[in-house]
Amino acid sequence: MGSGTGSGAAAAQVRKSAIRLSDGRELFYFDDREPYLSGAAKRTETDTRGLTPPDTHSEIRLDVLTGDYVAMAAHRMNRTYLPPANENPLAPTRPGEPPTEIPAPDYDVVVFENRFPSFSGDIGRCEVVCFTSDPTGSFATLSERRARTVIEAWADRTEALSALPSTRQVVPFENRGEEIGVTLAHPHGQIYAYPYLPPRTQALVRRAREHRAATGGSLLADVLADERRAGVRMVLRGEQWSAYVPLAAKWPLEVHLAPHRDVPDLAALTGDERAELAVVYLELLRRVDRFFPGVARTPYIAAWHQAPVGEDRELGRLHLQLFSVMRAPGRLKFLAGSESGLGAWINDTTPERIARRLRDVAGP
Repeated sequence: MGSGTGSGAAAAQVRKSAIRLSDGRELFYFDDREPYLSGAAKRTETDTRGLTPPDTHSEIRLDVLTGDYVAMAAHRMNRTYLPPANENPLAPTRPGEPPTEIPAPDYDVVVFENRFPSFSGDIGRCEVVCFTSDPTGSFATLSERRARTVIEAWADRTEALSALPSTRQVVPFENRGEEIGVTLAHPHGQIYAYPYLPPRTQALVRRAREHRAATGGSLLADVLADERRAGVRMVLRGEQWSAYVPLAAKWPLEVHLAPHRDVPDLAALTGDERAELAVVYLELLRRVDRFFPGVARTPYIAAWHQAPVGEDRELGRLHLQLFSVMRAPGRLKFLAGSESGLGAWINDTTPERIARRLRDVAGP
């Protein structure tokens, strides 16, 4: 990546460097500040923990009743769970404090192999993305420049992970809030390189194939075009990105964000598209945090759906799906009999009301 990515005025200034942790896992720094940005200083930190190589073993089993694949990863049973602030494994390693997963005394954005991966060995790959060294922040409080650095990291790792022989789909995602089940409060996300197509992607590919056969068009592109024309569920419009609430939203708060151009994944975005994404995504997250009166930080899951790697790639299209399990302040939507048992969703609101609220809480 060097000291710049993209092209022209939209080029991002980011320098990537790599080290190995003491147990052999890879770690990548994405620096956007001096002295590392220009290369005046090098990342020479050493992981002093003396860890042994992780004893992880995953296997994939097929549910013959549904056709879904299930990953078995028993080593994750004892992963880190809500550690005290002084034992935060995603904090920088600072003098006088216990060493962490990141041996540097400070950092901008860091990506490293998960110590407790859902997929291991030759079966996929799982990475952690730390958005900032500040444990009290969130993605929504990042500067536009730092958000752009995260986007550059996502794009870089998407390209690298897509090249692995076992990869069928690469998905960066963020879980935020204890209500979601987050076990580390430090602002971070993950990237999964799936060795199979997850059920939602399989369904999307099937529907996209049927749509192409019937109309000759692209399903996701046509949905976006329809929403932009109708307007009633639109949340925000940029020159190159639009956000809307899907017609059949399943969650009390759900919104999709998509580029106007047909793009398979984050790695294929132009410099201008990446630059606008940093602005639009931050605005969307700020609205999500203002959605529920009296709630400072809305719990959410944000997943970047990218085109399959290899077969059926032409049927996929980059888009973000963000949703919350909160249905009102202090109240969660629990997936009970209908949703969990039968997969038959019931929403407690309407997409039009969700979109109206997200428009009403737009910033000044």
